[in-house]
Amino acid sequence: MIQKREYDIIIFGASGFTGKLVAEYLFKNYGVNKDLKWAISGRDFSKLEVIRSEIADNSLPIIIADSNDQDSLNSITSKTKVICTTVGPYAKYGSNLVLSCVENQTHYCDLAGEVQWIRKMIDQYHEKAKSNGTKIVNSCGFDSIPSDIGVYYIQKQCQQKLKKTAKHIMMRVAGVKGGISGGTYASLSNVSKEAYKDRDVFKNVINPYGLNPVGEQNGLDKHDLRKIVFDKVSNNWIGPFVMAAINTKIVRRSHALIGYSYGKDFMYDEATLNGKGLKGMIKAYVSAIPLALLMSAKPKSLLKKVIDTFLPKPGEGPSKKNRETGFFNLRFYIKLEDGSCFIAKVIGDMDPGYGSTSKMLAESAICLAKDSLPDSAGIITPSIAMGDAILNRLQNNAGLTFSFTHK
Repeated sequence: MIQKREYDIIIFGASGFTGKLVAEYLFKNYGVNKDLKWAISGRDFSKLEVIRSEIADNSLPIIIADSNDQDSLNSITSKTKVICTTVGPYAKYGSNLVLSCVENQTHYCDLAGEVQWIRKMIDQYHEKAKSNGTKIVNSCGFDSIPSDIGVYYIQKQCQQKLKKTAKHIMMRVAGVKGGISGGTYASLSNVSKEAYKDRDVFKNVINPYGLNPVGEQNGLDKHDLRKIVFDKVSNNWIGPFVMAAINTKIVRRSHALIGYSYGKDFMYDEATLNGKGLKGMIKAYVSAIPLALLMSAKPKSLLKKVIDTFLPKPGEGPSKKNRETGFFNLRFYIKLEDGSCFIAKVIGDMDPGYGSTSKMLAESAICLAKDSLPDSAGIITPSIAMGDAILNRLQNNAGLTFSFTHK
């Protein structure tokens, strides 16, 4: 990457709900023209002016660019070390920007949870980005930093403290407060639409190893959980977790990119905890109903239209109070190669879809711009791109806590 640039970071899509939160976080915690030089960007100057007046001051630069105008994208990517984008669905609005970043050797981070699009970007740009030293980092929010960095943290703890490797890690959502974001729902809807139209997209989305390198898309892991079962490891009734479809694939891609150092028999899965006994079973079935409706709703169907009316639109989000009173609590059940068991936790201090996600993405952008990072490049994952640097930032700045204890 060319080091001398006018800006460290440009936030693309700052007039959107999450983009505004990222910009607000940066201004509050880092200022503008101090150690961090950054700007906001989008296609509508007047909207960006309003955002600037609400969260910053006139010292914050505004740069105009449009997802469909390659020249404007090249203009912003050539000015900055890092592009941080919240403009989704990425399958609709992200491809030209990735191309521009790869061509201009500009690092990139996003919130993409769209398996089919990330696969497309890998196939088109991974080798070129790898060869010219560009880090294109997807899934830098609730999907999939807690999962990906959580596994990275766990394996480090196992190796440093126990001289062992975790062979099976089972992430369970133990608690969460905060609704699905409008952007996430739009992305999920677009994935469903593309998978419904294209059989190859469908097969890739349901393949547990769909983001692994070509020729390495197999292993011991099966499809993500789709039913209610009693889990003997956690002694709980567990059910499907909506983000497992992207999180598990990101974790497995990370493992592939480090040469399967945890072993070819390493396994990872995700689900939600619902409790014990009859009460836990009932809660599991009730909790699964919205997801079942969402996944069964065909594009343009009446059911899909009804669901659309109840869920948030892109750009919509909860109040500041609701963001700040939200949280997430993820529990990781760990089996080591010698059969011993441990538990790790990753806890976030704000609602996952907006408050915590905006902090994770902002710190990822700063990390890519400022920190000493692993010698990795290509279409890569948060742990592969940023390693210890982002783990430290998440704990020190972004309100995440990581812990590791014997079961």
